Amino acid sequence: MPADEAPFAIRPYLKVDLARLYSPGLADRTAMNRLNRWIRHNRELHDRLYSGREGKNDICFSLRQVRLLVEYLGEP
Repeated sequence: MPADEAPFAIRPYLKVDLARLYSPGLADRTAMNRLNRWIRHNRELHDRLYSGREGKNDICFSLRQVRLLVEYLGEP
């Protein structure tokens, strides 16, 4: 990790911010589409991600959801 780069923090994130971390250099919409595609194509992740009280249309990923994303996708 470069000296100027902070370690990834497990915390709630705006969906677009987390998508940007997973796909730096892509436009926001493209990064979101990519992250959503990864989630849709992993049925177990998708089911676990949205099995709680959080909804697909929320603008944020909760702490629980971020932990699941890191478990399935690794750290961005």
